[in-house]
Amino acid sequence: MDSPIAPSSVRLTALAHGGGCGCKLAPSVLQQLLLDQPAAGPFARLLVGTETGDDAAVWQLDDQTCVIATTDFFMPMVDDPFDFGRIAATNAISDVYAMGGKPIMALAILGMPIDKIPTNMVREILKGGSAVCTQAGIPVAGGHSIDSPEPIYGLAVIGTCPPANLRRNSGAKAGDALILTKALGVGIYSAAIKKDMLPADGYAEFIASTTRLNSIGVELAQDTNVHAITDVTGFGILGHALEMARGSNMRISLRADDMALFSRAAELAREGLVTGASHRNWASYGADVTLPDDLPAWRQHILTDPQTSGGLLVSCDTGRAEDLLGTIIAAGCSEARIIGTVEEGEPGVRVTR
Repeated sequence: MDSPIAPSSVRLTALAHGGGCGCKLAPSVLQQLLLDQPAAGPFARLLVGTETGDDAAVWQLDDQTCVIATTDFFMPMVDDPFDFGRIAATNAISDVYAMGGKPIMALAILGMPIDKIPTNMVREILKGGSAVCTQAGIPVAGGHSIDSPEPIYGLAVIGTCPPANLRRNSGAKAGDALILTKALGVGIYSAAIKKDMLPADGYAEFIASTTRLNSIGVELAQDTNVHAITDVTGFGILGHALEMARGSNMRISLRADDMALFSRAAELAREGLVTGASHRNWASYGADVTLPDDLPAWRQHILTDPQTSGGLLVSCDTGRAEDLLGTIIAAGCSEARIIGTVEEGEPGVRVTR
């Protein structure tokens, strides 16, 4: 039976201390927590584990098939329950696409303060997640739920790919070009949403990006000129580029002015609408990032802005970059841009204008 609480009286974002991928632990904290954990061990079929902070684990089942496994969940960054479910599901499935795989099924992860949220709102969250899974061509085949102090939703997702199509975040090569498939500014918009400062057209832009599946990753992984892929989420473009640089033992150069931004992101960042995760991100990895002297503070916040269901960062042969960019844009990713290069050198990230 439905709770008597009217949905209009409940703001999901007011029930959570953070939202979206901004809930993720800071990179430095995560490194400390994993420092003394035992290695995965001598499992020859475990192709991707925890070594490079990649998007998903990968197990080679046989000569033709790799199994990709990931889990992702967070607290709401929007108040509409259906949209929250869609964003969380899109974000979780992205990890499989980032490895070059096709998702095959999902399991729901649900934690709800059942004394504060009416059951019809919870059903809408689940419906939103199911709608995205249907779009991806997969079932929600089960899941697990708990009573929790804050609302939490996400998915565990299983996918597959041929071994030859597997793409890690650690395969970037010197001379590669870097393509980013979505615009930046999700965290900034989410901060504005929480303060009721994002107009309707901005919200529509936000939802269109965060609910667009990164399924282009499957096609990109079939091209041998694509050497590495990762999705840009809670650590921001700098953090995930740094993971790629460290995993590939390369230096990455990013051109800040070439990155597509949400239409109001610069304006809102100048007004100080940034997340706490943006500050935590910079504190965690700023020592390994070189910024130009004339980079304004708002632009730095764009670079550390946590992206929820962000785009794919693709490292590819520079001679194929323009063709691949055209393919990505034709697939519906109109904000895709070539934003940098991969270079020989000490692992790190250098930002230019």
